[in-house]
Amino acid sequence: MKIDGHTHTELCPHGSGEPVEKMIQRAIALGFDRYCITEHAPLPHGFSKKYRGSIDGLTTASLAWDDLGTYFTLAEKMKKKYASEIQISIGFEVDYLPEFEDEIKAFLDEYGARTQQNILSVHFMQGKKDGLWCLDYTIDDFANGFESFLREPQKLYQKYLNLVYQSVTSDLGKYRPQRIGHMSLIKKYQDYFHLPELFDAANIELIKKILDILVDQKREIDFNTAGMYKPYCNDFYPGEQISKLAFQKKIPLIFGSDAHSIEEVGRGYHLKNIFAKS
Repeated sequence: MKIDGHTHTELCPHGSGEPVEKMIQRAIALGFDRYCITEHAPLPHGFSKKYRGSIDGLTTASLAWDDLGTYFTLAEKMKKKYASEIQISIGFEVDYLPEFEDEIKAFLDEYGARTQQNILSVHFMQGKKDGLWCLDYTIDDFANGFESFLREPQKLYQKYLNLVYQSVTSDLGKYRPQRIGHMSLIKKYQDYFHLPELFDAANIELIKKILDILVDQKREIDFNTAGMYKPYCNDFYPGEQISKLAFQKKIPLIFGSDAHSIEEVGRGYHLKNIFAKS
């Protein structure tokens, strides 16, 4: 079964604006059997008060609440139209945000029954000015928000992994996302800031704790190739260390292109097959 498990639509404010229908047609042409539309869920009401950084990093991060109806109409139309050619799942990429667990759960309780595949991701982390900063919007925001940790990058990694740990142990209800998104996103700018390529022993132990929880929960990991095409990442998420441990623990790694444009659909798919045999 060939699946692209992480994709976006023209409704994504930071995407290409290209139509999801053309993206689905590309997936069919590439021989995919399953295609997951996982648009960024709206951020909780009140999140803007905790956000720090560029205003565009906030306003372009996710669907607007007013777009939810349009999103479901579009995705459900595509699912029906292409049912004979490819199995389409509809869902969200949901942000885990500390202190907003009740709002996240309420969102999933309300809309989860209309979804089939959801991803839980960490895009924001506490940094300077006691606020939440975006991990993957710009180099400047990353530098401003996490400046105090850049001199001790393993502590930066630990801070991020602790947030991932929180995300997988939080009670998000009956419709909690089954897949953990780009689990090494903290490394998006690793080459620019000369961050360590490898997690140290203490962080590996933390990663093992997270993976053991995923085993117990029967959850999955997003094998996300988007980082390979980012100019200062040049690696897939979650990277070799985490992927090898996940394989050992028999945690499913589900390929996701994280496509925001037509040409990105399916990009890097064969890496997962090569890696699985290594």
